[in-house]
Amino acid sequence: MRMIVFPSLYVKRTLLLVLIALVGIISCQESKSTVQTNERPFIKGVYGNPGSLLEAGYAFDELGLNAIFVRSISLNDNLYETANKQNAAVFVEFPTLNGRNYVEEHPEAWPIDKTGNPAPPADWFMGVCPTDPDFKEYRSNQLRNILSNYEVGGIFLDYVHWHAQFETADPILPETCFCDRCTRTFADHYNLNIPESDIATRADWILENADPSWREWRNIVLNEWMIDMKTIVKEKQPDALVGIFYCSWFPEDHDGALYNTLGIDVEAFAEIADVLSPMMFHKMKEREPEWVSDYTTWLGERIESAVEEKPLVWPIVQAHDSPVEVSPVEFRQVMIEGSKPPSTGIMMFSDRSLLDNREKIDVMREYYHSLDED
Repeated sequence: MRMIVFPSLYVKRTLLLVLIALVGIISCQESKSTVQTNERPFIKGVYGNPGSLLEAGYAFDELGLNAIFVRSISLNDNLYETANKQNAAVFVEFPTLNGRNYVEEHPEAWPIDKTGNPAPPADWFMGVCPTDPDFKEYRSNQLRNILSNYEVGGIFLDYVHWHAQFETADPILPETCFCDRCTRTFADHYNLNIPESDIATRADWILENADPSWREWRNIVLNEWMIDMKTIVKEKQPDALVGIFYCSWFPEDHDGALYNTLGIDVEAFAEIADVLSPMMFHKMKEREPEWVSDYTTWLGERIESAVEEKPLVWPIVQAHDSPVEVSPVEFRQVMIEGSKPPSTGIMMFSDRSLLDNREKIDVMREYYHSLDED
């Protein structure tokens, strides 16, 4: 297996000093996004099944890509070998708490809502109870298998949230999970005496009498997932990065649902992950393109004051036409917005949207190559 090696920071700094001596200027304009940091070049990626671009006759290096972010189900030997030959680092998306197929075969892992019933799918998404030990072992084994077969640039954990749907302007935010295992584990953690009763009664008691602790515990559960998955990655491949795709809400959005319902504490994620990849799907959330850089600026300020070892920030931006069209012009704008500091990388969602409108391929190619020229 071939490890992708990035240029050393020493060499890059030496080259920079030579340039300064020759021209006497340093560009601090929009091209600042190409500054080399943390011994890595600015990441220029595509997310999804990048093999579809190869099948359509394109090459990663010709498109200006130096990284691909591939769904684990789409990773194969041919894609991996071609990416290495074309100097594109391979990062693998790992669907951590996406449990649709699993819960249908293992009902004990189905998340339970506050009425005591199995939570219905949230649009297309079906989560899983994060405390189910068999599911965690199932995912752990899948992760070990990927890392045993492929030497990767990193693993990007996806769907690290409690059952919900946030990729829309009107999110679906059920209260879960109140299964016997979750309520028992929660009670033990805080030494609580939750009344022995039916699930709905227990859920009401928790929400009325221990709501802050309940929210905190749910975040702890997600953080433990992150830590356990990161441990597996670092044991198998110490140099691989651990990234996370996560919902890019501000803490106050939707009445604090980022923490209260999804269970996400951005500062906690920043302390664990090597890379944060906020999902900047502006059309899905009915936002303007400028929202992309507004959020990443906020994120940089937040982690600067809260986290000692700063994670990298690589946003994923939307090219996908949902719920309405993202024009090629708008696509270019969100790529520019997502490339502004503190970002040290950018990727787009998804390969399919490029092939559906090949003007977007031209936009991506031109923009990525322009970063090299700067």
